[in-house]
Amino acid sequence: MNNQYTVSKYLLDRLYELGVSHIFGVPGDYNLSFLDHVIAHDGLEWIGNCNELNAAYAADGYARINGISALITTYGVGELSAINGIAGSYAEYVPVVEITGTPSTIVMEKGLYVHHSLGDGNFQHFINMFKEVTVAQTFLTQENADQEIDHILLVCLKEKRPVHINLPIDICDKPINKPKKSLLTLLAESTKGNEKILKQFLHDAITKIDKSKKPIILTDFEVNRYEIQQTLYDLAEKTGFPVASLSMGKGVFPETHPQFIGVYSGTLSSPYVRKRVDESDCIISIGVKLIDTITGRFSQGFSDNQVIEIHPYTAKVEDKHYNSIFMKDVLNQLTLLLHHRPTEELDISPNLSNASSFTSRFISKSNEKLTQKRFWQYICGFLQEGDVILADQGTAFCGASIMPIPNKATFVGQPLWASIGYTLPSLLGTQLADRTRRNILIIGDGSFQMTAQELSTILRQNITPIIFLINNNGYTIERAIHGKYQPYNDIGIWQYHKLPSILTHEGNFISFKVESETELEEALNDAAHNSDKLRFIEVIMSYDDKPKILEKFGMLFGK
Repeated sequence: MNNQYTVSKYLLDRLYELGVSHIFGVPGDYNLSFLDHVIAHDGLEWIGNCNELNAAYAADGYARINGISALITTYGVGELSAINGIAGSYAEYVPVVEITGTPSTIVMEKGLYVHHSLGDGNFQHFINMFKEVTVAQTFLTQENADQEIDHILLVCLKEKRPVHINLPIDICDKPINKPKKSLLTLLAESTKGNEKILKQFLHDAITKIDKSKKPIILTDFEVNRYEIQQTLYDLAEKTGFPVASLSMGKGVFPETHPQFIGVYSGTLSSPYVRKRVDESDCIISIGVKLIDTITGRFSQGFSDNQVIEIHPYTAKVEDKHYNSIFMKDVLNQLTLLLHHRPTEELDISPNLSNASSFTSRFISKSNEKLTQKRFWQYICGFLQEGDVILADQGTAFCGASIMPIPNKATFVGQPLWASIGYTLPSLLGTQLADRTRRNILIIGDGSFQMTAQELSTILRQNITPIIFLINNNGYTIERAIHGKYQPYNDIGIWQYHKLPSILTHEGNFISFKVESETELEEALNDAAHNSDKLRFIEVIMSYDDKPKILEKFGMLFGK
């Protein structure tokens, strides 16, 4: 390596400028030279993963907390291993930079049959595949690298979706000029909304809101992705309107706030939340995507003419569309122009007043076998302000989605892409993104077996999350949908609590196996008062025991 400024240094400096401090991935011969630059960079830490899929999941989790992330894979075998994770980031609007080390430009120009290719001399196959799950793609050259890197990173920031950079092995050390402007300056210069269209929208939206008698704010995950939680909070405080969220955006509005009425999920909602949302004459829908898993299989009871729809760059009032306006600008203007309404006019029943099954004190049942109902009661009482809570799709997500979470907590799930096993590697990313926050993972045994090896990377990094593994002997969510007793919903029986001792020799963990309430209480007490080591808590429950909402979910999807 020499001291001149290179394409590699340019790309890495730009990532560091955007707040990336850790880069995930797996080494391969087409990216090794580039990895030398990663190791040499003063502000970056290389996090080697067990495989590329796990690296993509970890990068996704990191970006949800940090705002952007990056991973590095090798050509062909590596990038295709990661593509499922990248697809999840695309579906759920998570800004991840996937960097693929490719064969040299000479090899590609000559169409040589090299390893990790399909042996046909065509090197466009994989970038074409990534076009379906990324918002921008590029092959870097010495001539285009500065412009292409800046362009693709700006698209990633604006769209909050993955991008794909192909870096040939003979390009990474090519000399290049240093950047002259910061990317955030360039971003600010390129993100200005259309004031005329914004004015039209505000007139039509406020007219509808002012005429309404039962307005409500319904919010979801796009508020998190575009980091406008405070803007949403200001709007709610100014108007006094009740607020409900969908489970994909759980926690975007404080769930202990007196205006928060609960999580809306169509027919799976509590009767009050369902009635209050479905019968509203004006739903201010902010950052919402109505998908099957969070609406009780599209069982929402409202129609388009009840809704004012607000997204990051577009809005809609009934059948009228407005483009080139920004969600933050919209919410700021609505906050300035709307009037406050008294609580007694708005039929607000706070979520906490309706969540007594979770929040009221209860007497431990000592050595009785632990049940799903009691487990979630214990977990609710265990959570603290500022926690990062990850729940894998299935039993964990269904149980956690209706559980009240504390203020300033972040909830991480993947209900749209719904790739089981996502949250264990994602935990690696979320914890590294902010080591000061307590991270809590709740994952089922079937999900855990998908990505279990990444526990070794978590232990290797000496981070100290708390992992609850629900051992109920198989794919419980699949049993709830179809094939309750079919062997395809069975999995191998592992001694999960022993796995950390196999995956590390550092002694930087404590494992528990709990089957009763007393044993769970002991594990929770230990975890609550000690943060020096990772806590791995295997929780044994019956395969036939499931959260009530999962039973209803299974019936809907089974049909």
